Amino acid sequence: MEKRQLIEQGKTALGIEFGSTRIKGVLTDYDGNVLASGSHEWENSLVDGVWTYSLDEVEAGLKSCYSDLRKDVEDKYGVTPETFGAIGISAMMHGYIALDENDEQLAIFQTWRNTNTSEAADELTELFDFNIPLRWSVAHLYQRILDKEEHVGRIASVFTLAAYVHYRMTGCKVIGIGDGSGMFPIDSEALDYDEDMVRKFDALTSSKGFKK
Repeated sequence: MEKRQLIEQGKTALGIEFGSTRIKGVLTDYDGNVLASGSHEWENSLVDGVWTYSLDEVEAGLKSCYSDLRKDVEDKYGVTPETFGAIGISAMMHGYIALDENDEQLAIFQTWRNTNTSEAADELTELFDFNIPLRWSVAHLYQRILDKEEHVGRIASVFTLAAYVHYRMTGCKVIGIGDGSGMFPIDSEALDYDEDMVRKFDALTSSKGFKK
């Protein structure tokens, strides 16, 4: 089947990666052959000692990247893509995006570059008997609890960047196991978060007034 027909029939896969300095988009066929690509340059900002991107930048960057990819498709094949067989979102791992029950952002987005979580990471490492790196999402969440930040009591969801973009695009609060392993320890047999560690974390945070 010709490439144009594949695109018209949606027999393609669209991948979007949010890197640290560039958002990249790639359209492939089902054999992994690249049909078109696009990109958008961006840079993180240091705000009050925190490395971050605004969520407005995330959305604008996604639109810009996709527009660039779509133009590449139109230039090469004379057709505008309207559907895809699969879409995948990848992003820099770890980090902390907290939303309330109305999906309003509660605190500055902390990217993977932030390591202001040493107290939380040390305590969780001891609790779990499992190494919790400074950058993991659970360390960021627990540090916010330890610091008694005002927004903590209103948290409904915590995302990495990839999970947040996926949620914005699909309405589903899910994450791939690879990215999930940068949020919280994984049970490699169950292919889910480690239930014993989840119980320990819930008990610990409940004792500090945090309700999941």
